[in-house]
Amino acid sequence: MRTAKRIPALAATLLTTLVAALMAGLLSASPALAADWPLVKNGSTGAQVTTVQHLLTARGYATGADGAFGDGTQSKVSAFQSANGLSPDGVVGADTWSKLIVTVRKGDNGSAVKAVQTQLNRYGAGLAADGAFGDGTDAKVRGFQSSHSLDADGIVGPDTWRALVTGSSGGSGGSSGLLTHSQAAGIFNAAGITWSSSGNCSDRNSTSCTSFDGLRQASADGAVALRRASNCALTITGGTETGHASGTYSHWNGYKLDFNPTSCLSNYITANFPHTGTRGDGAALYTAPSGNVYARESSHWDVTFLN
Repeated sequence: MRTAKRIPALAATLLTTLVAALMAGLLSASPALAADWPLVKNGSTGAQVTTVQHLLTARGYATGADGAFGDGTQSKVSAFQSANGLSPDGVVGADTWSKLIVTVRKGDNGSAVKAVQTQLNRYGAGLAADGAFGDGTDAKVRGFQSSHSLDADGIVGPDTWRALVTGSSGGSGGSSGLLTHSQAAGIFNAAGITWSSSGNCSDRNSTSCTSFDGLRQASADGAVALRRASNCALTITGGTETGHASGTYSHWNGYKLDFNPTSCLSNYITANFPHTGTRGDGAALYTAPSGNVYARESSHWDVTFLN
């Protein structure tokens, strides 16, 4: 009899434990999904900002699409967030992205299509961001979907949006946001950025190559933003290949790119970003408002793209 009385209590304990485990799993999964989407906020620049601005306009919050996230854009983001039950902090994170994106397809027109075209051009599509979803845009969308393990239906819905913005593959929301060499090269080609290597190669495991395999999407965006802001011809001389210093924010981990130190680039950096110290190896450090760090090494600018 005593054993029989213990069975319901034991079952209840097991059920409680199971529910707790399931809830813990769900709660721990949420940040991983949230980490897919980049944080775009006041001071950010580049294609992600242009995309946000186009989407705000598409949602009825007319915003100039200049790729610079200033007070005006922040105000529109906050207004959109308030109207959609979000905390009006003016920062575009996972929750805001998920409500801001607009599903579009062939035949659609407008700012949401411009946002898609802006994203596709980050991967070398070379489209005119004219807001017309025609055959050319449809073909580029289907090609992108195929290369990212998505259904190539030409419809830019939540899964395709996530892949476009984060660089991840598939619809499950991978969190890496890392590019292949060809993807990054396409982005740089479209922006007019060149690169060189002593071995004329892109093998990540060779120190004589310049490779972009494993480059973070944010780093590629940062290089494009630098190109546009400085109006300088940029040549990348170091990417994610082996041979650089190790560490969390390293070349290998996709955070750094080396640039040829032309007078145009050097003058832009030193004139626009404050000198913030000297690195252990003697490199002078300059830090942008975004948090990106420019180190003047003897033969190049070593740039750490933190945002």
